[in-house]
Amino acid sequence: MELSHHSEVTISAIPGIPEIESGDDLAQIILASLDHAQINLEEGDILIVAQKVVSKAEGRLVALEQVTPSEEALALARQVNKDPRKLEVILQESKRVVRAVKRGDDKEGIVITEHNLGFVCANAAVDESNCAQEDTLILLPVDPDFSARKLRDRLSEAFGVRVGVVITDTFGRPWRMGLVNVAIGLAGVPAKVDLIGEKDAFGRELFVTSPALADELAAASGLLMSKDGMKPAILFKGVDWVEQDSSASDLVRPPQEDLFR
Repeated sequence: MELSHHSEVTISAIPGIPEIESGDDLAQIILASLDHAQINLEEGDILIVAQKVVSKAEGRLVALEQVTPSEEALALARQVNKDPRKLEVILQESKRVVRAVKRGDDKEGIVITEHNLGFVCANAAVDESNCAQEDTLILLPVDPDFSARKLRDRLSEAFGVRVGVVITDTFGRPWRMGLVNVAIGLAGVPAKVDLIGEKDAFGRELFVTSPALADELAAASGLLMSKDGMKPAILFKGVDWVEQDSSASDLVRPPQEDLFR
């Protein structure tokens, strides 16, 4: 797939999106915010949406007081000095524990798991930040690709144009410090762009180049999607892309290629 390139890409946060609660119509809230800000979606626009607001709207919340930890969670809690109730939820959200490391007597340890969706990340992406309720955990959507498609369909119908949607979460990265937004749900937007067979700037054939377009968009959205800024929806204009039936799971390296499994 060859992509042309516009000379300008603009990124803007959609203002006015309120705190999202369980059962809210997220698509309608985004549409109302776009209307209030007098922003029209145009052909080829891409909307990046933070996982937290999607999960909240879909009721993917767990109150810690309702969790009874299993023996496995209790044993892991002793090992890594974490709340066993949170670990119970992490285990329920995971296929396996990849690594659990103690960090010190008074510090929480590190738990890396393979999420049920295939993503390898800390704590199965179970998080407590940016939640209005105390002692409440936020889980990933059950099917982030489906969530993205629902949003895309509503937005495309409302404006009568082709748009893409990427749902993002913040992950750490092996061998590199710091966190970046990555794609966990896609609608229309290609996960990767296959440039194999194309030419580089000097006419040399490309043999392995496959940019992760969805992750590139997700990472760029983090420039405006601040943790305390209530800006969970970022609009990209000017990106050249060819619609593709991709899944965020296409970005997960298959086990046979995982040299560190």
